[in-house]
Amino acid sequence: MHRCLMALACLAFSASTALAAGPLDAFNGLKGNLDIAGGTAHIPVMKGAAKQIMAANPDIRITVAGGGSGVGVQKAGEGLAQIGNTGRALKESEIKKYGLVSFPFAIDGVAVAVNPKNPVSGLSKAQLKDIFAGKITNWKAVGGADAPISLYVREDGSGTRETFEERALDKGSSSAGANVVNSNGAMKTAIAQDPNAVGYVGIGHLDPSIKGLDVDGMKPSQENAAKGTYTVTRLLYMNTKGEPEGLTKAFVDYIYSPAGKEIVSGAGYIPYEKK
Repeated sequence: MHRCLMALACLAFSASTALAAGPLDAFNGLKGNLDIAGGTAHIPVMKGAAKQIMAANPDIRITVAGGGSGVGVQKAGEGLAQIGNTGRALKESEIKKYGLVSFPFAIDGVAVAVNPKNPVSGLSKAQLKDIFAGKITNWKAVGGADAPISLYVREDGSGTRETFEERALDKGSSSAGANVVNSNGAMKTAIAQDPNAVGYVGIGHLDPSIKGLDVDGMKPSQENAAKGTYTVTRLLYMNTKGEPEGLTKAFVDYIYSPAGKEIVSGAGYIPYEKK
């Protein structure tokens, strides 16, 4: 009887230990630095994961920087960062040049955004194309106030810009006279401070400081992006030079874990299953 009770106790202990084991256990015994750079839409996810990992293992130091998708490709390719983030798929030329491997981990939509004081709630694609081409220059032409349109775009090499121009502008380009900003955060700040502004951000960055516009009746939300009823969408990627190993592999795997998916969802994105 005593032996039976001891056996049951051991089984219970083993079960509780297994339940307590989690994704962060993969970092036990690891140490070193991990540098991450690139797409700014990724930053909340990368920082959220980094915070949890470093709290669990103080021998690991993770730095997260932005710079845009082009910077992510360059830094990962040149060995200046172990993970380079992009808000677009890698080009064949980039894969060939650097030997990069991609890991899509989230679905994101790109929303047209204006100042909350702007009475306009939606635009047709035709109107959107004309605004960004510089053909429509006053809000009155699309049902707004009699005020000049302040146009904001992302920098060349931005994955957000590439997705917006391909999906929302049907591969159209933006006016050369547009104001250029270098991150989703900078775009939000510019739009929040300019009552006549129009620009675009990842849907995960929408908050009360800016207002997302419907496009051809499509409402910008991550739920609609996941269902396919909002089509200005993209995947977010982590990219590594060759197959990841050690700390880099553990980080990539953590983003796909249940804990990582919670971070992705908490940042306003839809987790994407590892293929």
